[in-house]
Amino acid sequence: MWLIWTVGVAAYVLAIVNRTSLSAVGVDAAQRFDADASMLSMLAVLQLVVYASMQIPVGLMLDRYGARPMMTIGMILMAVGQLAIAFAPTVGIAVVARMLLGAGDAAVFPSVLRLIATWFPAQRAPVMNQVTGIVGQMGQIVALIPLAHLVHSTSWTIAFGSVAGLAVLFAVLIFALIRNHPPGYKGDVSVNTDTGAIEIVKSSVDTSVGIRAAWAHPGTRLAFWTHFTTPFAGTAFVILWGVPFLTVGQGLTMGQASAVASTLVVVGVVFGPMLGALSAKVPNLRSRLLVLPTVAIQLAAWLVVILWPGRAPLWMLFVLAVALAVGGPASMIAFDHARTHNPSHRLSTATGITNVGGFLAALLALFFIGVAMDLQGASRPEDYTLDAFKIAFLTQVPLWLLGAVFIAIERKRTRRHIGLDKPRKKRKGGREGAES
Repeated sequence: MWLIWTVGVAAYVLAIVNRTSLSAVGVDAAQRFDADASMLSMLAVLQLVVYASMQIPVGLMLDRYGARPMMTIGMILMAVGQLAIAFAPTVGIAVVARMLLGAGDAAVFPSVLRLIATWFPAQRAPVMNQVTGIVGQMGQIVALIPLAHLVHSTSWTIAFGSVAGLAVLFAVLIFALIRNHPPGYKGDVSVNTDTGAIEIVKSSVDTSVGIRAAWAHPGTRLAFWTHFTTPFAGTAFVILWGVPFLTVGQGLTMGQASAVASTLVVVGVVFGPMLGALSAKVPNLRSRLLVLPTVAIQLAAWLVVILWPGRAPLWMLFVLAVALAVGGPASMIAFDHARTHNPSHRLSTATGITNVGGFLAALLALFFIGVAMDLQGASRPEDYTLDAFKIAFLTQVPLWLLGAVFIAIERKRTRRHIGLDKPRKKRKGGREGAES
């Protein structure tokens, strides 16, 4: 059981390394492929598009074939993608390679969650899922520090070729050591050892229920907008634009920039359990007391850095990292909303809708930042300036404001729907007003 989980979570760490492998070498990628800022953004955008679009097919294939073959195929796809990145002569090939990474990455985390469901007692699954997510984020630090050091101390080809080799190694380990379910069971089932209850594990979205039915509940829409609004700024910072902003824009050394970006990851890991505990204590006030303040903190920190005359002091950049870090744990509240407000037969669909919100906002943020850099004439690393970065990062503000407005709207609708607030009634003349 523990060997299965250890191999699975190690594979997930490697998947995160692959996903964020451009985080500390974005400038190197732009120079190697002679890519402008928009095209550099597209390397990350298209990877995430493929990752998101593969969620439904991966779920269906997990239900049919199980975790072992899906993880093996995922690792092989990532190995091919990283090998292509290592030798890619043009940005076009690099884009295709990143799309292969997205496809392979999409298979790993759902597979690990399925292994937890089949190998661990059902009552322990929530804790194991949380621990898996926390440990997996360490892959971002690997991408920020060791991988970047390897690129700069050897060569681009050797560094990314080495990551491809690791993916091949893990494909072999997964195929040799992982099994879909324990011996004695004919299928993938989850067993509660306290009650004896047995439930078939299902990973796919229930399209027979329909996305429309899940979206019709305001709690699902609240979950969507919560996940849309809270994590995208940290994602855009870590995946691509953070290190170039810190090194070229703010003038930090690579070591200092890695420390700031790593702080974002570590603080996110620390805040996760704390925010989860707070969320459990105030289930009916999560949006007002946790989600919206998190959005305000991120917005305020970015505005301070952007409006700071010239380069911000190092301590302020660490404050920015901490502010962005809380967005990840806050985004998990979205899945609490989805689980709370949907019956079990609709949960997979509601969770899928919620997940799309976070990816959509991240894609838009990455794309807007790249386009804003190009429009200012800061297309390539030699043209990057601090002022160009500041204006480019301002494009995140409309996404925060849009999300915050819809969180407030859907929160009110959800509270009325579940009876926490009184419904609005029509006044004379057809106008609506709140009851006193």
